[in-house]
Amino acid sequence: MVQQELPPELEWFAALHVRVDLGYLGMKSEYHGEQLAIPTRKPRRSQQHPHPQWSEEQKAANTALRRVRIFIEQAIGGMTRSNILVHTLRNRIEHFEDDVIGIWAGLWNLVLSY
Repeated sequence: MVQQELPPELEWFAALHVRVDLGYLGMKSEYHGEQLAIPTRKPRRSQQHPHPQWSEEQKAANTALRRVRIFIEQAIGGMTRSNILVHTLRNRIEHFEDDVIGIWAGLWNLVLSY
């Protein structure tokens, strides 16, 4: 879905710092951004490595990503508590939903700034 909305050949994330979760593991090979932060997967268990462990650098990097992403997840959760973003909007104005989300994001940022 990301590739449909944001084609990789246009280099959408070249100047942005993007933090995603493990659902976007293939994003690093598709999009060539230097500031694309994806957590490290836990190593798989096998016969040669019955108890695989992360290195200390991987643990520290994942912890740093988690600490930043928790604020993003809480902001999205706070925004979705609004009924206007949860229910279907019945309108005929093109791109009205984008305006509503932008306005609500601004209001939520105002709430967080207090």
